[in-house]
Amino acid sequence: MSAAGGSNWAGSVVELRLGAPGHGGFCVARHEGRVVFVRHGLPGELVRARVTEDRGKSFCRAEAIEIVEASPDRVPATCPVSGPGGAGCCDFAFATPPAQRALKAAVVAEQLRRLARWETKVEVEPIPLADGAFGSVSGGWRTRIRLAVDAAGRAGVHRYRSTEAIADLRCPQPVPGAMDGIAERTWTPGAELVVAVDGDGLRHIVELAPSSQRDRRGGDRRSTAARRSAAHAARPERVVSGSGRTVQYVDGRRWEVSATGFWQPHAGAAQRYSDVVAEWAAAGPGASAWDLYSGAGVFAARLAGQVGAGGAVQGVESARSAVADGAAALRDLPWVDLTAQRVERWLAGRIGSAAPQVVVLDPPRAGAGKEVVTALTACAPARIVHVGCDPASFARDIGCYHESGYRVTRLRAFDAFPATHHVECLALLEPLGS
Repeated sequence: MSAAGGSNWAGSVVELRLGAPGHGGFCVARHEGRVVFVRHGLPGELVRARVTEDRGKSFCRAEAIEIVEASPDRVPATCPVSGPGGAGCCDFAFATPPAQRALKAAVVAEQLRRLARWETKVEVEPIPLADGAFGSVSGGWRTRIRLAVDAAGRAGVHRYRSTEAIADLRCPQPVPGAMDGIAERTWTPGAELVVAVDGDGLRHIVELAPSSQRDRRGGDRRSTAARRSAAHAARPERVVSGSGRTVQYVDGRRWEVSATGFWQPHAGAAQRYSDVVAEWAAAGPGASAWDLYSGAGVFAARLAGQVGAGGAVQGVESARSAVADGAAALRDLPWVDLTAQRVERWLAGRIGSAAPQVVVLDPPRAGAGKEVVTALTACAPARIVHVGCDPASFARDIGCYHESGYRVTRLRAFDAFPATHHVECLALLEPLGS
């Protein structure tokens, strides 16, 4: 099995001592001079792992199929779908909730150290639900779920790193009642289902027509980026249950948004992030504020309450449907202006204009990027609140801010996706010397 010999390790079983967690829901190990990314294990454990992918590079991927020496943080897995050979839904279903959060904190800290060259301590906090309980994989926290439909018309979840659907809906992430009756129905082969339980407790199910770009044999030979692009491209929709329009509430305000549009999947996340943004923004009466990648304007609403009728809030979002939903929800706040435009294009026209007091931005998973950060900091806002849902892109953006003369003065991270490797980070940035 020597890498020098050029052999392929796929299918081989090796005994490994697991090291630190890596970004993506695995632990890092080494074998015969190569790095092995191992899922279903915890730091310090001795495991027997089967190599699942070896492309001949300096690393390969594996799954722990036997725990020889267990970590004290290991518990019986709460998700029956995500074990070796299964789905990618619950990366850490076999770890205690505190251990899950510690793993995520270590990953965020490492990404910040490596990509932003910033050493800092990170704590990942649980998010409370409306009744005061904390979201947990055992209690159900997810209000928005996207399911695949296999060739037999059965709804399921994707196998890890595969387009194959597993017709097993026992993952405990969804809130109670979300999955009721779905497994018993036959759906359009190759379609996708969007299930959303809204703030009034009503369930909406929308079937998305099969992607026209899939090949006729049911395979998908495109790159990961192309598959993601196709998954989010406009497709014919059929409302199966509910109205397809979900009602959501944040800080006492009501939104009505499409079930297939973006909303935070964790039942308590939108309110939690809104509260943090409001605290850090601290915009004064009459001030100017920007909400970039504004979606339906949840943060814009909080900013509007701070600046008042004498101030101005400008929101920018490329999805026209989200802008329309936001305009309807905020129609009683005429000092809020939501614009449907790409953020980088909008910012290009603002350089040299009066500096806003605060800017909030919540970019997509890929992050804001150097172009946006450079243009934004050139506008010299007094405070920037940056929200990131991917540790690597978040860290890259923080590094760009540092290069542009801003520093992080507050940092918080939230366990918005319990039992998974995903984590949400928020940073308050201010100019150096302020």
